[in-house]
Amino acid sequence: MTRWRCSWPWAAAVYLAWTAAHAAGQEFRPPAVPLVTIDPYTSCWSMSDTLAGDWPRHWTGKVHAMCGLLRVDGTPLRFMGSAPEVREVATQAALEVRATQSVYRFPAGDVNLTVTFTSPLLLDDLDLLSRPANYITFDVTSADGRPHTVALYFDVTGEWAVNRPDQQIQWSRAEVAGLEALRIGSRDQRVLATKGDDVRIDWGYVYLAAPKGMARCAVAADKVARGAFAGNTQLGPGDDAQMPRAANDRWPVLSAVFDLGTIESRPARRHIIVAYDDLYAVEYLQQKLRAWWRRDEGMTAEKMLAAAEKDYEQVLRRCDAFDKLLAATARQSGSAEYERLCLLAYRQAVAAHKLVAGPDGQPLFFSKENFSNGSIGTVDVTYPSAPLFLLYNPALVKGMMEPIFFFSESGRWKKPFAAHDVGTYPLANGQTYPEDMPVEECGNMLILSAAIARAEGNAAYANRHWRPLTQWAEYLRREGFDPANQLCTDDFAGHLAHNANLSIKAIIGLGSYGKLAGALGQKDIEREYLELAKSLAAKWTAAADAGDHTRLTFDCPDTWSQKYNLVWDTLLELDLFAPRIARREIAYYLTRQKQYGLPLDSRKTYTKSDWIAWTASMAERAEDFQSLIHPVYRFVSESPDRVPISDWHETTNGKVIGFRARSVVGGYFMKMLADAWRRPPDHAETR
Repeated sequence: MTRWRCSWPWAAAVYLAWTAAHAAGQEFRPPAVPLVTIDPYTSCWSMSDTLAGDWPRHWTGKVHAMCGLLRVDGTPLRFMGSAPEVREVATQAALEVRATQSVYRFPAGDVNLTVTFTSPLLLDDLDLLSRPANYITFDVTSADGRPHTVALYFDVTGEWAVNRPDQQIQWSRAEVAGLEALRIGSRDQRVLATKGDDVRIDWGYVYLAAPKGMARCAVAADKVARGAFAGNTQLGPGDDAQMPRAANDRWPVLSAVFDLGTIESRPARRHIIVAYDDLYAVEYLQQKLRAWWRRDEGMTAEKMLAAAEKDYEQVLRRCDAFDKLLAATARQSGSAEYERLCLLAYRQAVAAHKLVAGPDGQPLFFSKENFSNGSIGTVDVTYPSAPLFLLYNPALVKGMMEPIFFFSESGRWKKPFAAHDVGTYPLANGQTYPEDMPVEECGNMLILSAAIARAEGNAAYANRHWRPLTQWAEYLRREGFDPANQLCTDDFAGHLAHNANLSIKAIIGLGSYGKLAGALGQKDIEREYLELAKSLAAKWTAAADAGDHTRLTFDCPDTWSQKYNLVWDTLLELDLFAPRIARREIAYYLTRQKQYGLPLDSRKTYTKSDWIAWTASMAERAEDFQSLIHPVYRFVSESPDRVPISDWHETTNGKVIGFRARSVVGGYFMKMLADAWRRPPDHAETR
C-alpha cells in the first residue's frame, strides 16, 4: 500500500502557516457544500446558504433528503432540511469546508451543536477510498454551563435509492456487529440497467447505521417519525410494514433518535454512518465489476459497515491531519483564496469517480462526465483532473488510463489515435461519444504517461503500453502540428482548424514520447523525437506570433487563447518552448480578464476555471498567479447558481453555462503539483 509522506520540517512549516491563517478566518460562500460524497451516484450536497434552508440534493439537483432535529429542554429545533414538522430553526453560526469534511456550527437554544460530515476519501488508501461509508458526527455542549436535557434526531429518505421518487422501494434491518442498521432499496433492483447523465442509481441499498445501544432506529413515514420526535413521543414497536410502496408515498425514512440525557459541563458526541452498497458498480466490456471494497469473495455490506464503525476514531484523526496539511500546502502554493478553492474542489473531484476491481484484480478508476454527456472514462476528463491524483497517488491516474489502453490493445478500437471514452456511465463497453478528438486524446495519453513517469521516477507504466503510445506518437507526428478541423477538449466551443493550443499539446506529446523512450534506454528514438519536438516548437513560435501574444489559430492574427497546455513543458522538464512565450502570455492575459475570470479565448467571454488554474500556474510571479486565481474565487463565492462547482461559466456575470460536479476541478491542484515537483527530493511527496 502506498502512503503519502513529506519531510517533517516542511510539514511543520505548512501546518503552522495553516494554523495562523485559520485563526484569522475569512468569509467564503461555497455555491454548494459537499455532505455525503462517495461516487457519481451517491453524492449529496447542500445547495443553500444554510443547512436548514432547503433539502439536501443530489449533484443533479434532485432532492436527496436528510433531516436533522434537536430537542433542548423539550423544545424542538430544526438544523437540517426543510421539514415543516418543526418550524423553529437553529441559527447557523459558521460553516467550514475542509478537504474531507464539512463542519456546521449552531447555537441551538441553550446548547451549541456542531455537525460534521466526513467523507474519508484518502487517496493513499484504496480500501478506505472505495469504502462507501460516510460519517456524520454530532457534538453538543451546554452554552451557558447549566444542565440541559437534549435529544437528537436524524433521517435519510428512500429517494436515495431510486432514480425517480415514484419508483417502488422496500426496506429491512441488517445484522451488523456493533451497529443497529437499516436499509432501503428499490423493489425491482435492475442492476446496471439505468445509464446516462442526469440520472440517479436505482439498484443497491442505502444504509443508516448507529452504534448499538446509543440510538433508537426505525423505518417510518417522514411525518410520523419527525412528528413523534417533535412531540417528545416514541414510535410504536416495529417498523412501517406497508411496503413496497413509492418513495414519495408518505416518504418512508430511515431514522435514528439519540437520547443524550443531561448535558452540562461535559460535551456529548454521537455519530451515524450513511452508506451505499451498489452490489455491482460498472459493466466493463460486458463484464459486471464490483467496487474495489467488494473485490474479495465473501465481502458484504454488513462487514463493510462493521469495519467503518471499528475504524471511526482512527479515520477521523487521519482526515483531520490530511485536511490541515492539504490546506497549508495550498496556501503556501498560492493564497488563502487558492486554498479555499482546493479544499472545496477536493471531494468533488474524487467523488466524480468510481474505483472498481478490474477483470484481473487491478484498480480501475472510472470518471463520469457529470452534466456533460454522461460518458465514462473520458480521456479529456482524465487529463484536466490529473494534477490532484498525480500529486497524491499516481496509481489512480493509471486506473483512469488503463481502460483506454486496453480498449486499443484488445483490437476493439481500430483507429490510429486514442479513443475519447469507453462508454456511457456505468456501462464501459466501448466509445459512445459520436465524434473523435484525434490530436486531443493522443496528446493527453502521451503527456499523462510522461507525467506518471515523472511522479514515479521510472517509465515502467509507459513500457507496458509502448505499442499504442508509439502508434499515437506516430499519429501526432503526421497530424499534430497543424491540426485539421476537429474537436478538442473544449468541444462546446465547436470545431476549429489550425488550433494553436492543440498544436502545443501535440508538440509536448511528441516530446513526452521522446523523454519516455530515453528513460527506457531507446536513445535513438529519444533523440529523434526530442529534436522533432524542438523544431516544431520553433516553427510554432513563428506561426502563432501575434506581437504581444499568440494566436488562437495560425491563420487568424487578431485572435488569442489560453495556452494552458504549455504548463507541461516546464513540469516535464522538456524545455521545448522559450520561457519568454509563457511570460508574454501571462502579461497579455492580465489585460484580458473579466470580473469572474479570464475568458477561454477571443471568441466568447465564457471560460473554463480548470484551465485558468493551469494557465495561472505558468506565472513566475506569485502576484500574477493570484491575480488570475482571484476572479475564479469570486465566481465560486458569488455565482448566483447554487450547484457544485461548474467548470464552465460566464466571466461577465458569474452565471453557470453548463457542467457541474465534474472531476476536472482536480485541475485546480496544478500549482500544488508544480511546486511539489520543483521542491528538492527530500522535501517532495514520496511513495
